[in-house]
Amino acid sequence: MVALGRYHRAMTQPVDSPLYPAVEPESETWLEVTGGHRIYVQQSGNLQGHPLLLLHGGPGSAATAMQRRFFDPARYRIVQFDQRGCGRSEPSGALRHNHAAALLDDIEALRRHLGIERWRVSGGSWGATLAVCYAARSRAHVDSLLLRALFLGGASDLGWFFGGAGSLLPEAWQAFLQVVPRQRRRQLQAWLWRVFAGDDEDLQVRVSGAWRNWERALQGEPPMSEPVGQADVCRYRIQAHYLSRRCFLGERRVLGDIARLHGLPVIWLHGRQDLVCRPANSWRAWRTLSGSRLVWVDGAGHDPFAPSMVAAIRRHADAWLDELVPPA
Repeated sequence: MVALGRYHRAMTQPVDSPLYPAVEPESETWLEVTGGHRIYVQQSGNLQGHPLLLLHGGPGSAATAMQRRFFDPARYRIVQFDQRGCGRSEPSGALRHNHAAALLDDIEALRRHLGIERWRVSGGSWGATLAVCYAARSRAHVDSLLLRALFLGGASDLGWFFGGAGSLLPEAWQAFLQVVPRQRRRQLQAWLWRVFAGDDEDLQVRVSGAWRNWERALQGEPPMSEPVGQADVCRYRIQAHYLSRRCFLGERRVLGDIARLHGLPVIWLHGRQDLVCRPANSWRAWRTLSGSRLVWVDGAGHDPFAPSMVAAIRRHADAWLDELVPPA
């Protein structure tokens, strides 16, 4: 159970540095999984430390060195992997045999491959979605969750991202729509899927650039001037594949899995100004899961590296470790 007294004492300690120093992976490998995929896996930090699975967002993004800098490398055995078709996993951008159930199978296959009995799981956005679904499915192997900016993956989330948020940022939304034929705008998600499932590479590049800038606008960032690369196209191909199918999960399934986590220590962190995954998502999750902790982060949106969010994640990651480790 959670040692709340030790947790609260740890939470009062000052954070000396925004992020832990960058560390290189201690090991890198590829793990063969089903359907002709192999996933890129790296471990960092103290390989004798407490195991921590860190799930990247997206869908379609990849594991990065920055993501692990919230966690003390002297105390955590940090496990990261690129999800199917993402980052350094192969085949790059592949959609065949790429769905949520396969990703959950991959996580469990990775745990067995590494010989880990129980681990903590952390992730943000789509990574938080995967984390709760994995924990509900493999409860015996998860001892706690630290999650940021939960994405529920249902029609409400997708309707907001692909339209609703445009009422707040009309100029940026119209810039995104410039790449979409007028007759396709009512079925935007289906059209995006067809674009990336097709073979018009020039169109894929244009759509990727517009999509990237719409995401940046929602995070308060200016349009990116750098040209769109193949990694961007692969990212949005996978994202279109997942989002056009409500991530093969849907809101009801995700909330149902959250309800099954009763008794498991869970912390929800959410920026109050998040325009990508709305704060109501974590509010609903908290209301669904009695005993979980909800932490609002003022001055933060969706970006995990906003100063107030960095401080919140770092503080809770440190306290999260102390709360579950018995005194020496």
